[in-house]
Amino acid sequence: MTGSDTEMAAIKAMLAAGQPPTDVAGRRQRLDSLTARYEMPADVLVEEVDANGVRAEWTSTPAADPARVILFLHGGGYVSGSIRSHRHMIAQAGREAGTRTLALDYRLAPEHPFPAALDDALTGYRFLLSQGFQPENIVIAGESAGGGLAIATLVSLREAGTALPACAWCSSPWTDLEMSGATMQTKARVDPLIQRPYLQELAAAYLQGRDPRMPMVSPIHADLRGLPPLLIQVGSDETLLDDAVRLAGVAAAADVRTTLQVWPHMIHAWHLFYEQLADGRRALAEMGAFVRARLG
Repeated sequence: MTGSDTEMAAIKAMLAAGQPPTDVAGRRQRLDSLTARYEMPADVLVEEVDANGVRAEWTSTPAADPARVILFLHGGGYVSGSIRSHRHMIAQAGREAGTRTLALDYRLAPEHPFPAALDDALTGYRFLLSQGFQPENIVIAGESAGGGLAIATLVSLREAGTALPACAWCSSPWTDLEMSGATMQTKARVDPLIQRPYLQELAAAYLQGRDPRMPMVSPIHADLRGLPPLLIQVGSDETLLDDAVRLAGVAAAADVRTTLQVWPHMIHAWHLFYEQLADGRRALAEMGAFVRARLG
């Protein structure tokens, strides 16, 4: 067994421990608790902020360029996830990219169904513009549901005639709320986190009867023309593998400069476990290089 195999086995054992909760409050608490073991490095500055009515949080490291920023949209299927659950990871992403980060605590379903999350993401981006950040110095990023939300945000900004950010980073993006990708079945036995029945519950909570093929919830159906360069990272052991691969295909067909990275044997949202996982650290480093090459 390689070092990478040993690391992943430990993470899968951690994820398998205990009975997964089925209620909303329990799911939210579990995702926050999965990452509570990871301490924030002492040199990371964390500051709460009101982003034009959306609760948000800045992070920065001593090497961060104060004029450059990653706007981050967390995962959790639009129902769970928070600033807290992803704080350590996005702080490290900012370190690798040499930027500040602004993580949004966007509103969650079922209390706040579509389009609340999208509205909050747009508000967060416009907040950055109002603070003097230039579009060419902004990155929009999202993990899982946040990855799909990042693409929906870009399309909405383009439609509104708002200047787009320099680039986007999507990790393990959920881009098809119909769950029609073949890897929903073919990767089900190796994905310890995401299965079709669970996603169906999350989609129902977010959509509340709306069409799952709407481009603003399933951006594989969106017109992506004119979007900035995309970095899409996904693990080969994810049921959402096809979501990422198909997003890359739709973007490429729309003449968007697209980089798709499929990381062998990585599971959903493996970046969250970067402190225990060398490929998590490598993936964040490659994201950092991508961002540094594209900011103004």
